[in-house]
Amino acid sequence: MAKRDYYEVLGVARGASADELKKAYRKIAMQHHPDRNEGDKAAEEKFKEAAEAYDVLSTPDKRAQYDRFGHAGVGSSAASGGGPGGMRMEDIFQNFGDVFGDDVFGNFFGGGGRQGGGGRRQGTRGANLRVKLKMDFAEIANGANKKIKVKKHVPCNVCDGSGAKDKSAIQTCGTCGGSGQVRRVQNTFLGQMQTVTTCPTCNGEGLSITQKCGNCKGEGRVYGEETLSLDIPAGVHDGMQLSMSGKGNAGERGGQAGDLLMVIEEEKHPQLKRHELDVVYQLHMSFPEAVLGTQVEVPTIDGKAKIKVPAGTQSGKIFRLKGKGFPAFNSYEKGDELVEVNIWSPQSLSNEERDLLEKLKNSPNFKPGPDAESEKERGFFDKIKDAFGG
Repeated sequence: MAKRDYYEVLGVARGASADELKKAYRKIAMQHHPDRNEGDKAAEEKFKEAAEAYDVLSTPDKRAQYDRFGHAGVGSSAASGGGPGGMRMEDIFQNFGDVFGDDVFGNFFGGGGRQGGGGRRQGTRGANLRVKLKMDFAEIANGANKKIKVKKHVPCNVCDGSGAKDKSAIQTCGTCGGSGQVRRVQNTFLGQMQTVTTCPTCNGEGLSITQKCGNCKGEGRVYGEETLSLDIPAGVHDGMQLSMSGKGNAGERGGQAGDLLMVIEEEKHPQLKRHELDVVYQLHMSFPEAVLGTQVEVPTIDGKAKIKVPAGTQSGKIFRLKGKGFPAFNSYEKGDELVEVNIWSPQSLSNEERDLLEKLKNSPNFKPGPDAESEKERGFFDKIKDAFGG
């Protein structure tokens, strides 16, 4: 099932402000919250779909990529699933509890709320990880699966990321009673004022560790290496940044992992040059070949192609190979390959070759005098040169 437009999901205009996004998300999430719709899978999917949309649109970098490229621009950064509702419930409660406050994740639905909701959080989120991905012309044109090894923080395999020696070494925080928050009431001339702050003892986690894991020293993570399989869509370009959610550094003590930010680095082609969606090839021909005409083989992104060069072809003539360029990112548009003819002149001649050219030099057919069609071709070439920066 295709994903719905994120602005449509939240029911806001494309230029909606941060406050408008937050208000719209809060309204939908409260309507479809699992505690209000127990056992209703459709409501749960709408709840997760709204969280996915808010995750992208409330993050400036993700929103910019989404506005420009649609769902392909954010890739798997918003959700792990392919359809709506791909986010995990625990991620939603952990990341967006501050949107609602205690009325949703606390007493409003009865009881103490869900783990990770409200002010309570689990661990500390890991840092994002940035990597450069080198891609050649063929990979950019067709998309590619890249397997890379990255050095980063990974969950400790001894304590499973908890940071504790064993389960008995994890206790409810005595300061906040497991809520992750400390409430203080102060008497002022305006009356009593209540403030809620993050618990200073457990840093909002609601838990305390009595004995730390010997392998990770209580962090719940260690520095290691992970092999990642990355599916890069066709049509990316040099400097473009893609992201994958949860593939960055592991968080402390079970905290959410950061994102993996992938910056595309375009490798130069030995014969072709890129200009937006088009590619350009400089075809060098000898004078006799241009005069008599010939058939030549030229390189393309995916291999080679044969083109017929008619007799009397002028230097600067451009042949267009339709659809042999790059595809546009997240679009059906595709560029062409432009083959520019350059007449090559030899640097040294034998006496016999020189005599032949001397005889031809004064022949009427060898006197420069471009006809109207040649002038038209030259004008077209000048426009192409201008488009390519001279």
